[in-house]
Amino acid sequence: MNPIEVDAILTSILEDRRLTPTERQALQAVLMERRAGEALLTLFRSRAFALARASVKEPRSREVISWLEETVEALHAPRTVELSRMEAHFSPGEGPLNAIIQQIHQARGSIDVCVFTVTDDRITRALLEAHRNGVRLRVVGDDDKAFDAGSDMERLSAAGVPVRLDRSAAHMHHKFAVFDRLRLITGSYNWTRSAAEHNHENVLVSDDARLVQPFSRAFDALWDTLA
Repeated sequence: MNPIEVDAILTSILEDRRLTPTERQALQAVLMERRAGEALLTLFRSRAFALARASVKEPRSREVISWLEETVEALHAPRTVELSRMEAHFSPGEGPLNAIIQQIHQARGSIDVCVFTVTDDRITRALLEAHRNGVRLRVVGDDDKAFDAGSDMERLSAAGVPVRLDRSAAHMHHKFAVFDRLRLITGSYNWTRSAAEHNHENVLVSDDARLVQPFSRAFDALWDTLA
């Protein structure tokens, strides 16, 4: 079951803003028929919260929904430091690039990208593929760098990806991305070929909720200020 099919089911349930007993039974029947494992349940949860956020206009309401999603996730699968996944990758070399592309390919519900610039076509192709597959993709970038030669921000926007650029005199210098609101990539690594081939850069991959949740909130806050 792909994200488009999941959205179709959840959208029909969301239409009247209540979960009736019949809808609950139908939803449970779908999950039983598919023998839903943790991956499918995670996809349903992620898309349900994403659709709920999209259905409200007030930023404060979206913040409350994000808080609820993070709380439900924390209660559903509490993680300890020992169980959390942590990976470090360094360049020159394709370790950081491969880690980024792997996370893009694994995303099932959403990808929130907040980076200074994107010029590496290998990353852009992976993002566009995820977008075509129904993953909810949002991108924040620096306004000055967006107009540099080789920038892929316009390419992403032209493909229908929601892109927002900062409007300040200072730079939007973040380099992080959150996948399904469950996994984080951050570090000094710019999403460019130079970062992979020449620069000394780093990328950290983590699914520790204590890291993922603050980055998710930071993205949501920045996204809303750039509306």
